[in-house]
Amino acid sequence: TVLSLCLHSLGLSLSSLFLPISLAHLFQAHEVNILPSFGFLFDIDGVLVRGKTPIPSAKTAFQKLVNSQGQFLVPVVFVTNAGNCLRQKKADQLSHLLGISQNQVMMSHSPLRMFKRYHEKCVLVSGQGPLLDIAQDLGFCQPITIETLREKHPLLDVVDHERRPNVLVSIYFSVVLFGEPVRWETNLQLIIDVLLTSGYPGNPYHHENYPHIPVLACNMDLMWVAEAQSPRFGHGTFMVCLENIYKKITGKDLKYEALMGKPSKVTYQYAEYLIRAQAAERRWKQPIQTLYAVGDNLMTDVYGANLYNRYLEENSRKDNSWENELASAAAAHCRSVLVCTGVYNPHTEVPLDTRESITEAVFHGHRDFRFDPGLVEPDHIVPDVDAAVDLVFQLENFAPN
Repeated sequence: TVLSLCLHSLGLSLSSLFLPISLAHLFQAHEVNILPSFGFLFDIDGVLVRGKTPIPSAKTAFQKLVNSQGQFLVPVVFVTNAGNCLRQKKADQLSHLLGISQNQVMMSHSPLRMFKRYHEKCVLVSGQGPLLDIAQDLGFCQPITIETLREKHPLLDVVDHERRPNVLVSIYFSVVLFGEPVRWETNLQLIIDVLLTSGYPGNPYHHENYPHIPVLACNMDLMWVAEAQSPRFGHGTFMVCLENIYKKITGKDLKYEALMGKPSKVTYQYAEYLIRAQAAERRWKQPIQTLYAVGDNLMTDVYGANLYNRYLEENSRKDNSWENELASAAAAHCRSVLVCTGVYNPHTEVPLDTRESITEAVFHGHRDFRFDPGLVEPDHIVPDVDAAVDLVFQLENFAPN
């Protein structure tokens, strides 16, 4: 028949028109992907919300990420550099957009779960919010806050003359910086005291005690965006103060045992671990090949994603003690997607001459991260998170059933 001849010319048979529904669905699967081989790493502030106000495009984007039962169609981790609350609270704050579990939220301090060698020792913690709850949730057994240290050694904190004098000797084995504190002068003073006395803040300074006791820092953001029209100081600004005070006093550089939060590699390793855990829980057999990091900050979100992509492509994995807790990275790529709803200003140019990058007005990244023009060049720039989801679905040819 004419129909048979037409089908034959197309390489088809008449019986193919009457395939069962399930087989026809498989036939279509050759053209589109119905199972994810990728995952999303979403920044929160500046991408999904500004302060406590949702960004309008976030609601639309989330609707595309879940099925009719409210299940995610792709593995998603919300990666924030915030560190002054429990991840359950951050998950609750996002509930107005979509119901998510705390296992999908990664705070800047989340990788501290891997640093078990510090969990049994007395550590000094700096920041604000429920610091003891946060530290204990991460596995620390003996956390001490700056406020408790000040009460034990009242003569150390004398900037405020009304907060003066009980003295109790204690030793601190490390310092954990969770986020920016409220009283900067108190935290700066007492952290310096602990570092310059090898953990005995009631003792005189000993400049020869170098290197100092370990410092683990979370969240290196110099600035962040809330409801104000201009960016606000972040924990990175506090760290700049601490580093410069330490060097001014000792002539030596403050050293970090670990830096966590974007753009550090350990943050993306832990985020990938969470992505793969979600895929395994849903029994998706497709291996996760590509991570799409969606953010608003060139110096954290884009820099970090590109740095991790370089690490993945170079396959330069080392056997660090904290990495033993994670399975070896399985992804092949980490792509950076920059949105224009937060810190990023499309009218601000990054200089191509790296010699110009020594000015803080240009390079807002942390001191220990070398400026590289290639690392602050996003793979994609989109207006908002909704456009980011559309772009990734298109790039991945993803059409879930």
